[in-house]
Amino acid sequence: MTLPHLLPLLAFLLHLAGILAAMHALMNTRTPQGAFAWALGLSLLPYVTLVPYLYLGRSHFQGYVTLHRAHRKRLLQASERGEHASIPESCVRYSEMAQMVHGTFHSGQQLKLLVDGEAAFEAMFQAIARAERCILVQFFIFHDDTLGQRMQHALLERVAAGVRVFVLFDGIGSHALPRSYAQTLQQGGVTIYPFATRRRPNRFQLNFRNHRKILVIDGCVGFLGGLNVGDEYLGLKPPLAPWRDTHMQLAGPAVMDLQRSFAVDWHWVTGELPPMLPPAPAQGDALTLIAATGPADPQETCSLFFTVAINAARKRLWLTTPYFVPDQAVLSALRLAVMRGVDVRVLLPSRPDHFTVFLASTLHAHDALGAGIRIYRYQPGFMHQKVILIDDDTACISSMNLDNRSFRLNFEIGALNVDHAFAADVERMLLEDFGNSLEITREEYRRSSYVRRLAMHVARLFDPVL
Repeated sequence: MTLPHLLPLLAFLLHLAGILAAMHALMNTRTPQGAFAWALGLSLLPYVTLVPYLYLGRSHFQGYVTLHRAHRKRLLQASERGEHASIPESCVRYSEMAQMVHGTFHSGQQLKLLVDGEAAFEAMFQAIARAERCILVQFFIFHDDTLGQRMQHALLERVAAGVRVFVLFDGIGSHALPRSYAQTLQQGGVTIYPFATRRRPNRFQLNFRNHRKILVIDGCVGFLGGLNVGDEYLGLKPPLAPWRDTHMQLAGPAVMDLQRSFAVDWHWVTGELPPMLPPAPAQGDALTLIAATGPADPQETCSLFFTVAINAARKRLWLTTPYFVPDQAVLSALRLAVMRGVDVRVLLPSRPDHFTVFLASTLHAHDALGAGIRIYRYQPGFMHQKVILIDDDTACISSMNLDNRSFRLNFEIGALNVDHAFAADVERMLLEDFGNSLEITREEYRRSSYVRRLAMHVARLFDPVL
């Protein structure tokens, strides 16, 4: 068949594939807006939209649910027995959140705020050096740079001392990590795997990312927050330096929930379970709920997590996020908080690391200002921390961004802590951050050129995958 005869056939087959994909989008896309956008694009412009849909079209992580439901229930036996019903009085306003994530508010937690990358990694390396039995490590990104090599050496040293070490990294987030990095760890005795949506490699699944950052030492001490393993998280890579991020350390019964989250992910990747060590007894006075959310959940737990947290605020709600792409439920909750007199502030970066998300965030910030939400931009460097401060007693440190990717597509984890002392530490940190920020007005949008404003509105069309 000659080329002039072949081209119409190829065009027909491409349009047919586009129509079939559009039918799939109509049946499986979460929102009517997303279904309409995908169906229209796939039907009319399959040349442009078919390949992106293959990579980004899936919105639910079905395999994880159907193949591992029994395993997840077994890991969460305590919650299934209904222990989440006996919620302390100070946490009653978060009862829906605990039920939603099948979690428990653990009492007796000892908490430490790790304000920046230097403090966080110093604490983590000290804890790793003291490990005697088992280390669980999970990060979205590993880089083979100075910090990455320091982590590599620290883990190899503990394996040589007889400690069992298990490492997970996200295959997409760590796409630039050379194979030699993992091979060196494997040869030294570390058990390491990339997290992937399927055990068999599938290059057509980029939508789901394991964005969790967890470190557990001997089942007794845990760390989580926004930091990954790379020099930029220590503020060593311009033009985004200095990098502003936050982590936390906890000791007590809630560490078991960090182990459970890691174990579920590990079992998905390997079919095996890592050691589950008993946590240390009560260490302090704080109450902590570990919330592990993701696209495998029956409900959109991350979006609901933010909604419940916002609805709980009565005096103050301060949020920090690098990406501000709220869905309608979260934006409505923020507006209602303003209406009931809550001091609602959102701290954003002043410079982008992902330009499309930054443009969309700028437009959403403009809309939020109209609702009475105060918006600030951090000036010294890139602001990547994910922190929520509620009233005078509650603070959350997490990996969760305030965007649709975290709400619906990423595996995330956070610690909601009810404790006046810890909340006071977070307040002091955020007051300093706000002191290094500029409060913006609606003039930021109005002063932008027409082309830039148009780009913002185009970027917002991609909200479902940002």
